[in-house]
Amino acid sequence: MTTQHWEIATDAAEVHALLCASDQHQGRRFGSPVPARNPATTESRVRAGVVHLLRADDRAAAMFTLTWHPAFEPPTGVFPEAHTPAYLSRLAVHPSLGNSLAGPQCLRRAVSIARESGADALRAEANPDLESTVDVMVLLGFTRCGPIFGGGGSPRRTYLHHPLG
Repeated sequence: MTTQHWEIATDAAEVHALLCASDQHQGRRFGSPVPARNPATTESRVRAGVVHLLRADDRAAAMFTLTWHPAFEPPTGVFPEAHTPAYLSRLAVHPSLGNSLAGPQCLRRAVSIARESGADALRAEANPDLESTVDVMVLLGFTRCGPIFGGGGSPRRTYLHHPLG
C-alpha cells in the first residue's frame, strides 16, 4: 500500500528534477515544446516556501507552486474581476505515475489552500496542447479565459480562472 503525504518542499534539486521529468514526459506525450526551466527560479520558490510536494512512499510524486503574484504575464483583461487572487504554477506529476490521480490531487489541494488563505480566485497559465491537464482543470471548476495566445514561434498559452467565493 502506498503512503502519501503533503509537505512544503525543502530540496530544490529534487523539485527541479521532478519538474523537468514531468515537462519532458508531457512534451513527448503531446508533441509540444518542453519549457526551459531555470534552477535558480526553482531554488527561490522552494526557499520562499511556496512549493507544495506530494510524497508517495518517500519519493517526490507530484507538486505545484502557489503564490500571490503570477509567475507569468497575463494579457490585460484576460481574467474576470477578483480582489485577492492566488496563482497556481509549475504543476508536475512524476512520469511513472501515468494516469494516477496525483494531478487532480494537486489541483484540489491548491484550491483548498488558496481558499483557506483568503483568496477569492485561483488563476493559472497552461499550455493548451496538454489537453488532459486543461480538461481536468475545467472539470474541477476552472474556466478558460479568452482565446489561446501565442503560436507562430512563441509558446501557446491558455489562461484559467477558478472562483473561490
